[in-house]
Amino acid sequence: MIVRLDFTSEAFFRDPPKAIATLRMSGPVVATRFPLVGDVWVTTTHDAAARVLKDSATFTLRKEDGDVAGLRWWMPRYVRTIANNMLTMDEPDHTRLRSIVDEAFRRRAIVAMEPRIRAIADGLADELFSAGSPADLVQRYARILPLAVISELLGLPLADRPRFIAWANTMSSLTNVVSFFRLLFAFRKMRAYLGRQLQVARERGGEGLIAELVQVEREGGQITPDEMVSMVFLLLAAGSETTTHLISGSAYELLRSPDLRDWLEQDWSRVGLAVEEFLRFVSPVQFSKPRYVRQDVVVEGVRLNKGDRVMAMLAAANMDPAIHERPERLDLERKPNRHVSFGTGIHFCLGHQLARIEAACALEALFVRWPKLGLAVDPAEVHWRKRPGLRAIAKLPVTETRGTPATAHREASIDRSLTAAG
Repeated sequence: MIVRLDFTSEAFFRDPPKAIATLRMSGPVVATRFPLVGDVWVTTTHDAAARVLKDSATFTLRKEDGDVAGLRWWMPRYVRTIANNMLTMDEPDHTRLRSIVDEAFRRRAIVAMEPRIRAIADGLADELFSAGSPADLVQRYARILPLAVISELLGLPLADRPRFIAWANTMSSLTNVVSFFRLLFAFRKMRAYLGRQLQVARERGGEGLIAELVQVEREGGQITPDEMVSMVFLLLAAGSETTTHLISGSAYELLRSPDLRDWLEQDWSRVGLAVEEFLRFVSPVQFSKPRYVRQDVVVEGVRLNKGDRVMAMLAAANMDPAIHERPERLDLERKPNRHVSFGTGIHFCLGHQLARIEAACALEALFVRWPKLGLAVDPAEVHWRKRPGLRAIAKLPVTETRGTPATAHREASIDRSLTAAG
């Protein structure tokens, strides 16, 4: 029996624990219909998700003929080029490609970037209200920070940041077939742009991962020109989109939870622990990519047949009461924290250290610079994008003054008046 649940509804995104608990009542693995994917099995427990993600021989990202799960025959070639990346590959191609960029994302290399990440966060925090108040924390802060960091890491021009932001907004707006075709147009432009940047690096050299990929190509490394384009696209998109919504979702939870915010502001050395709980509770990436079932198999007592498709629901794994006590509660002191927000198995997120450091730097820089930061609207007026699989706040209006929205507007106006008079 197919379980009906609107994975793009406001109710689902506003209160995931409630919707997930209802879904889990139907079993550890349930048949449902997912937007743009179609009929698919979805895991609802931590153990079922871990089984699907770790057993890469039984649950594969590609069919036996090599086609990527989720791609359609009518999709343009440039979409197939972009989709043909290590995130959609099984072994041995996955390891072949991941090994090329793995060194740049090792803990030591990422930790060395922390001072620069903090400097970018401080600068963006300073400019948050430069265009007036209230300001949209998503567009003016949470989106720009990870894009700026990954652009520098890749070696992309700073002047091109506005087009990255426009493309990121298009990707976040994917909700239905119409928006999907709009996304196809953006994909074409992105593929052309990244192809040009790679060619520039071939001709002139440069800094960053793009130049390193070109050097690997020049030395006869096992990577094709199309794979290079898809690699840069993946790093640019995956390296920014999910962290954007981790930062904005975490800030939202602090803005509406004074006790948690006070606890964190008393000692910012706690921010790493807090980020782990935000990763679990916010769960910006709600689902894994679809996988094909290569042979008949039983998962947590549920039989899946060869040829079926299955998605690990990361958000449900993170809310499993068998793993986390009172999972519906945001507990910034939670230990141990066994979230799977970065996945598990061979596709464990390459950028997990980068995302953690960006989120920690973003939150500390924001609330240190604006200790009275407040929501400019009632929490009930904050909405999420209707994008399936991604928990993304659409807009997060904030003001310089902490308190109720009405009080915040009034106190901010008084502060500006006194400043002008002085």
